[in-house]
Amino acid sequence: MSKLEGKVALVSGGGRGIGRALCLKLASEGARVVVNDMDADPAAEVIEKIAASGGEAVACVGSVTANGFAEQFIGTALDRFGTLDIIVNNAGYTDDAVIHKMRDDQFDAMIEVHVKAPFRILRAASHHIRERAKAEAEQGIEVFRKVVNISSISGTGGNAGQANYSAAKSALHGMTRTLAKEWGRYKVNVNCVAFGYILTRLSEGVDEKQTINVDGREVRIGVPRQQAEMAPNFIPLGRPGTPEEGADGVYLLCSPESNYISGQLLVVGGGLTG
Repeated sequence: MSKLEGKVALVSGGGRGIGRALCLKLASEGARVVVNDMDADPAAEVIEKIAASGGEAVACVGSVTANGFAEQFIGTALDRFGTLDIIVNNAGYTDDAVIHKMRDDQFDAMIEVHVKAPFRILRAASHHIRERAKAEAEQGIEVFRKVVNISSISGTGGNAGQANYSAAKSALHGMTRTLAKEWGRYKVNVNCVAFGYILTRLSEGVDEKQTINVDGREVRIGVPRQQAEMAPNFIPLGRPGTPEEGADGVYLLCSPESNYISGQLLVVGGGLTG
């Protein structure tokens, strides 16, 4: 029997990169998955791949920062599957500048996507989680649920040019530890994964400036190729991680083996800790 058979998992930013790899990993272990992405096509591709492997998934398309998105995300899981067991707050991006060049909107955007969006999603889930946990306790059964918030070594050790991103990711760690204490009585394991250098479209080496549109803002993606080529020199394992390796780190905290682990920060960085 698969380890997550019968579980329902929600993954924000699940259409690309680490989120995509995680959706496929969770589905391979039996979970039914709610796949979020800002764009319909990536989410649909992940769902098609899950279905082709015999799994079940549904899309929830939209920006995690949009008003009402949190309720839509949780509602999608409850309407389609009737419950929720795993929430992974993975959606996000960077918008870098040294502090004397950083605009207020750049700073605010990182707080919105990396702190406020997870807060709203978890708040929206709280009623269902509390009610289900109380009912299970009355029946004398113990059911563990999982929350994994995605942070970064920029949040644990700082990174030049990322005062906004580092501050947001550090705040997310504080939220994780607080919620672990609030939700422990409901048998919810709340943990945080801080990624090092994982190769995605946001971190790959590029020769020319590339951008994506996020909520009407043009945001640069990728890092200068010379900088990307130097990165392995600072990683003890000698190379960046793959999206699948990043997803595996998150999966550890979604699995039954983490039932007595809560309020913790796991660095998935090949030995690079910030």
